[in-house]
Amino acid sequence: MSQPLLRPVSARSALLSLLLGTEGATRSGADLVAAMALLDVSEPTTRVALSRMVAAGDLVRHGADYSLSERLLERQRELEAVHAPSTRTWRGTWEMAVITATGRSAADRAALRAQLTQLRVAELREGVWTRPANLRRPWPPELLAISTCFESRPIEDAAALAARLWDLDGWAARARELLGALDAEADAPARFALMTAIVRHLQADPILPPELEPARWPAAALRAAYDDYRAWLWAMRPGEQEKRAGSEAAYPNV
Repeated sequence: MSQPLLRPVSARSALLSLLLGTEGATRSGADLVAAMALLDVSEPTTRVALSRMVAAGDLVRHGADYSLSERLLERQRELEAVHAPSTRTWRGTWEMAVITATGRSAADRAALRAQLTQLRVAELREGVWTRPANLRRPWPPELLAISTCFESRPIEDAAALAARLWDLDGWAARARELLGALDAEADAPARFALMTAIVRHLQADPILPPELEPARWPAAALRAAYDDYRAWLWAMRPGEQEKRAGSEAAYPNV
């Protein structure tokens, strides 16, 4: 494929991934050191990265615990929407935003394009953005200030329109490639790099209504793989296995 399957993951990126995938977004330094050790990152490297992230405002330290900053908590909420998107019943209508403001700078236009892409809206033509109306989320106020928004119903076949707006075959092929690599890979650091690639890929999932998804659409399998891996990673920390074994011995029928 044209883009590499894996990218290098820095200590900072690994720590962010661990915390962004944690309910409550707070972990002790010892927990983070233990989890990073599974990824072949040494304790000194982890401690240095944590200190730099606190200094940069990425993390907030409370004694021995580290939490995401308010800015990154917002990013965590965005990522949770990737893993568990809030949808509504699709009734055949499409959202449409027609940009009506003029005289905007190239930087403003690029920022708007990035925001709309993040909202999983596709560009039908310049200044006209659309998607099936199955997501439960409002248009952001800054978009409403520069556009007119509608819900409409296209005359052409909706599945054909979706296939024209998004490269669905390409997205599915890469998803299956990532899942296949994950099944074949036993090395913990490589599996972690695969999981970060899976998260990035899920951010490009258009989250179509089931009626418009191609056959055997692999998005649910990607999300399940991420959830399973996240649970496994924290369960594999030193001390957790012994704790679970003790619990199972005390309550063998639970």
